[in-house]
Amino acid sequence: MVRSMSHADLLAHLDAHYRGMPPVAAMEVAIAGYDGKALRLRAPLSRNVNDKGCAFGGSLASLMTLAAWGVVTLHIQDAGMEAEVYVADSQVRYLAPLFADLEAQAHGGPDTDWPAFLATLAERGRARTELVARVALPDGGDAATFTARFVAFRKG
Repeated sequence: MVRSMSHADLLAHLDAHYRGMPPVAAMEVAIAGYDGKALRLRAPLSRNVNDKGCAFGGSLASLMTLAAWGVVTLHIQDAGMEAEVYVADSQVRYLAPLFADLEAQAHGGPDTDWPAFLATLAERGRARTELVARVALPDGGDAATFTARFVAFRKG
């Protein structure tokens, strides 16, 4: 079991985890906010640009995946548990080119029940849930959207 951490400690732990992964560090991913439900991550366009001068599709997909993974991880740690979290499958839709810094926001899907997810993880040692994410355009539209199932395997 993880000792109960403050909100700031949870985010600092997540940020350190992101920075410890070389590809993520190269993207210059930063936590932009977390309200207990949705996690926002940012990355500068200058580190995630393609040959057309807009955001690289792989960076868009990666940022949304990292944001969704972070939401699951934060819920588990906030419940005082430790688990390995994996993306089981995902679907990305690229809707418009983004010529600005990237910002992804992820949260539980429409049927996500965090108390049930955490109870299943505690009881069975594994659980799965669906998350959704988006990268917004400066005008508020979507550059890309993401849906995925994540699975967690409890440690200890």
